[in-house]
Amino acid sequence: MSAPPAPAMVRRNRWAVSFADLLLLLLAFFVLLQASGQRRDVMLAGLSQQFGGRPMRQGIELRAAELFVPGEALLTGAGKARLTAIAREFSRESGGIEVRSHGTDPARQRFDDWDLAAARLGAVARALRAEGIAGSRLAIRGLDQAEGKAGQGQVIRIAPDVK
Repeated sequence: MSAPPAPAMVRRNRWAVSFADLLLLLLAFFVLLQASGQRRDVMLAGLSQQFGGRPMRQGIELRAAELFVPGEALLTGAGKARLTAIAREFSRESGGIEVRSHGTDPARQRFDDWDLAAARLGAVARALRAEGIAGSRLAIRGLDQAEGKAGQGQVIRIAPDVK
């Protein structure tokens, strides 16, 4: 019959169980974060508030088809008006603004899908700058060509830049 482990040995290995529990909790958190998809910002804002942080400002998602002439990177009158309203909202705050894109719209004659998506991101950033948002506050990030939001085509997201 073997002797039970020495108490010092048991105490030394106790940290490994706590460390493993921490790693499993972190893994579960990141799995939930990834699975949340569209609700990611809402969940992060809630977590920020729970841990004493200031509330995070939510981003604005716009379908490119609602802002631009079909197959072009030219803003429609309604698109310009929408971006003017968004620029007013963001001009009241300090900090950076991030412009992202998910998905693509079928290209027409002048652009292929990727060029159209990139040109539209530039057009949104220029429109925000023309409405008084400093160019140093704007950051164009992410040109994800994966199918955007359940087949909606290109979706442009304007949000505070949290880096």
